[in-house]
Amino acid sequence: MPTKVEPGNYGSVDFSKSVVLQSNDQKPVEFVVEREAAKMSGLIKDMLEDQEGDDQQTVIPIPNVNGRTLHYVLEYCEYHWNNRADPIDKPLRGKIEEVLCAWDKQFLLTDLIKGGDEKQHELLIDVIMAAETLNIKDLLDLTCASVASMIKGKTPEQIRALFNIENDFTPEEEEKIREENRWCEES
Repeated sequence: MPTKVEPGNYGSVDFSKSVVLQSNDQKPVEFVVEREAAKMSGLIKDMLEDQEGDDQQTVIPIPNVNGRTLHYVLEYCEYHWNNRADPIDKPLRGKIEEVLCAWDKQFLLTDLIKGGDEKQHELLIDVIMAAETLNIKDLLDLTCASVASMIKGKTPEQIRALFNIENDFTPEEEEKIREENRWCEES
């Protein structure tokens, strides 16, 4: 579990083993995380390697990621940095729950998708964006596979309803697109 610290209060932080990551909230939230766990992020790994051998206080501001989302991203990294997640097959063949370890299933279906209700996916989308920004491949694969599982077998109308996407096609435009892509449905 990532440790939250008061901004600027780093007295108990061992910077030779840890780094402080700072959210982009109006009042930044800061978390102490092990350097090795933080290095699951390609972005942070590159930043830390640029200053390797330097045990100075390392506080890294994380752009476009709020404190709530950063907490979950770091929770994932702390669990998986020395316990790598099994790769997820692409394309996903079945439901995401069937291919996950117990920890990932709990993390995904309890935390990121509130109570397993796929309509409660706001945090999941935020974590996808953060995983992309921070270049955390395993987390991005997990969260994107979850979205793929959510939309599998749904009609475009059901997908729009699930993600609150406005249909900006006229009925005529929509019919033309369906006709042009009918071959997709036939295979």
